[in-house]
Amino acid sequence: MDSLSGVISFVKTAEALSFIGAARGLGISASAVGKNVAKLEASLNVRLLHRSTRKVSLTAEGQLFYERCRKILDDLQDARAMLSDSVQQPRGRLRVSLPTIGYRFLMPHMQAFRDAYPDIELELDFNDLLVDVIEEGFDVVIRSGALADSTLMSRRLGPFRFLLCASPGYFQRKGRPQVVADLEQHECLLYRFATTGKLMDWTLSANPAFTQLRLPGVMTLNNMEAILSAAIDGHGIAFVPDFLAREALAQGRLESELDDQCSDQGQFWALWPSSRHLSPKIRVFVDFVAGRLFPAFPG
Repeated sequence: MDSLSGVISFVKTAEALSFIGAARGLGISASAVGKNVAKLEASLNVRLLHRSTRKVSLTAEGQLFYERCRKILDDLQDARAMLSDSVQQPRGRLRVSLPTIGYRFLMPHMQAFRDAYPDIELELDFNDLLVDVIEEGFDVVIRSGALADSTLMSRRLGPFRFLLCASPGYFQRKGRPQVVADLEQHECLLYRFATTGKLMDWTLSANPAFTQLRLPGVMTLNNMEAILSAAIDGHGIAFVPDFLAREALAQGRLESELDDQCSDQGQFWALWPSSRHLSPKIRVFVDFVAGRLFPAFPG
């Protein structure tokens, strides 16, 4: 085939089931559409359409050919849209959903993002609920953990790990755990998932000793920020993400123990609705957070 005119004329005719309807959509005459389709059939040596004085219908071969051609034309349209998008300045409202504690890792970078993309209006939703990205109209969702089977597109953002932390005053009062089993003799701050009501296990390690712990919980909370605050105030040992504890550790308000036992890493992901091409605002945001948010925690 020397050009796409025959394919386009055929697809439009198949959708309208009329040469006149196809001609109206293409802005050419019905006879020109008919000639284009006839040339296509001759080049393929197959009849694609049944023609009568009253209607046009697809042959079996025409149905198969239409389905493939429709996909090819869609891909061509998306390729053109992608090139057009690539030269556009990203703009418009961008709705992003993050975990409640997501502000800890996101907000320090937002001035740099706004400086780079001043025409993007950010709307940030911080909550720990599972959200329906498409139904609730989010452009991007950032979540941790294993990904469920999904039609969403995803990109790995980076790792984090949990640390066992307590205040210096607590360690002076209760001593420091030397081995994992010592945690059973300490005051532990436990986290309850707000979405499921279950307690979070301190099992992010390949060490089987973690799975056998009987932790004495002196306080149970369903908010990680509250657990961090309770640990800083000396109420007990907390099991918290590294990015949440980093500032308090650097300031000496918290100290970590048994770091070599907390070896397994979690992962954060960016998720967005599957589509045939990324809008500029989603593309630049995902690229930005993937490059900045989660450097590996030293240790």
